Amino acid sequence: MRKKKILLLFICVIAITRSWAFSAAAHPPTGRTFIAKLQQSSATVILAAGTPAASGVSVSRKWNNGTCTMSVSNNSGKSLHIREIVLFDFQHELPGNTGIYGEGFQKLAQMGGTLAKPLDLGTYTDRNHYKIQEPEHMRTAYGMLTLQLPHDRVLLATTSCNRFISRFSFDGKRIRISLDCENLLLEPGETWNLEEFIAISGPDRERLFDTLTTAIAKHHPRLKHEPVPMGWCSWYCFGPQVTAKNVADNTAWIASHLPELRYIQIDDGYQPWMGDWMDKGTAFGGDVESVLKEIKQKGLEPAIWVAPFVASPESQLFKNHPDWFVKDENGLPLRSDKIGFGGWRLGPWYVLDGTHPQVQQFLTELFRRMRQEWGCSYFKLDANYWGAIHGGVHYDKKATRIEAYRRGMEAILKGSGDAFVLGCNHPVWASLGLIHGSRSSMDTWRKWESFRDIGRENLLRGWQNGRLWWNDPDCILLTDGGATDIMDQAGNNVNAHKKETGPTENEYLFHATTIYASGGMLLSGDDLTKITPERLSILKKLIPPTGKAARFDNEQFEVGTIVLPDHLVFAVFNWGEQTVERRIKLPRGTYRLVNKWTGKELGDFKEEYVIRALPMHSALLIEARKVAAIR
Repeated sequence: MRKKKILLLFICVIAITRSWAFSAAAHPPTGRTFIAKLQQSSATVILAAGTPAASGVSVSRKWNNGTCTMSVSNNSGKSLHIREIVLFDFQHELPGNTGIYGEGFQKLAQMGGTLAKPLDLGTYTDRNHYKIQEPEHMRTAYGMLTLQLPHDRVLLATTSCNRFISRFSFDGKRIRISLDCENLLLEPGETWNLEEFIAISGPDRERLFDTLTTAIAKHHPRLKHEPVPMGWCSWYCFGPQVTAKNVADNTAWIASHLPELRYIQIDDGYQPWMGDWMDKGTAFGGDVESVLKEIKQKGLEPAIWVAPFVASPESQLFKNHPDWFVKDENGLPLRSDKIGFGGWRLGPWYVLDGTHPQVQQFLTELFRRMRQEWGCSYFKLDANYWGAIHGGVHYDKKATRIEAYRRGMEAILKGSGDAFVLGCNHPVWASLGLIHGSRSSMDTWRKWESFRDIGRENLLRGWQNGRLWWNDPDCILLTDGGATDIMDQAGNNVNAHKKETGPTENEYLFHATTIYASGGMLLSGDDLTKITPERLSILKKLIPPTGKAARFDNEQFEVGTIVLPDHLVFAVFNWGEQTVERRIKLPRGTYRLVNKWTGKELGDFKEEYVIRALPMHSALLIEARKVAAIR
């Protein structure tokens, strides 16, 4: 009898479990129900001690469709140091295998995978490399997070970043969205306006990003600079050992053969120390100014690399103005390697304080001189992350690190005038509205693994191109030669264990296809005096950039569509190790297809075009032009 009862109980448990499973399958979670749950969760103000604020401190949230304006007020009668404001905190009740994509605080970090098993996509993470602490040790994205539900998607983001960085922390059960308030003092009777928030859902990935970027533009209008920049960069062929002859030889070649590569970018190597940008070092015989002027004389535009927020301890800038730098808790200049990464060259770095009026004046004058005296019309700003470094004390005690960075950038823009300004190694969300171009990936190297990983990083940020700024997918590399002593962002020599053979032809075309599909900037990273006619033909087919990033249905990035005024281009990828089949869905009508790389006509097709065998590590660009109907 007892065995029968146990068996009956076991059967009931199985039946109930199957019923629950059937119910979940019949009624999978939707974006709408998820957002309703988010809106119902409460907000909490956390004090510096880590405890919730008592009564008298309140967060106001006002929803208008998918956007939410927020503020926090202190009516407690006491001055309070605020560590963070938890905007939403709830059990999400989504499957652990729900796919995600999240931005990093700085551009080297991106996050994919799932809620239960997040995956680092960027090379140098916020939490490990830069040692930015994550709330409650939960994996954290910054600025935005997307969730890929069974039948639609959810996009969560802050549409402004004027003062506070938003953090999207999560695990397999919980989502916690907060603003880092850095223990700033909220006085009695004071109200802070917080960053605007958006929570939207829908099945179309690209339309969600369209809605987000439109909302961002209301707070941070895009800095426009036309057309999409094209040029040449010295770093990947000569590194920090670049010479005047290297630059002169490539400038002369470009002026004669490919003047569309307008900007000649001297990428590091000219300065004696970080910070001493106008003091000529040993590079170019100590005369970078004359090299820049020779570029102008050839009818091209001088472009230069600068790391404006950092200084080496040996620099005259640091020795003469120690009071200009972000301080540690003892009032001394903060050495960045004490709280995070200390820099990849000529370090450990110290950080200029963007809230200091004299620093702002210095940055404006520096870039005004480079623009007017040196003739630079393009600035690649690197190491910008340090301008928003955590754990320091600023001149303006009421300013956050986001405000310090933004004030410094505003001073740079004031001095740079009409020059193009590119952000690199920058805090992504904090840079909204402050740069014309944004590096969208880690540095590229001449090997398949880099082409694959960097290509994915760039395509993941394709939604930003032409909406927030021009994306910079890093240089197009089409030759096997390169500098022998180039440091990566961690200070490692990337060529120390260089393979004897370079990428295959298919892998180079894969790399070129990701550059084209990014729709962004085009900079050659090769010594063009040595490029072969075959590789040169590939480079020419990338000119000019379309300005339009490929639009994809999902993050698998198998087939992307680029919509141009008079035709379509399909970017088709095989990221794997086996030959695959790919299908291109065509709009209504008949289309004539051409392989852009080879120029070969593929024929006329309706509805779809099937690629039966796309080799491993390869990609295609296929142009599609509508064929007029015969009457």
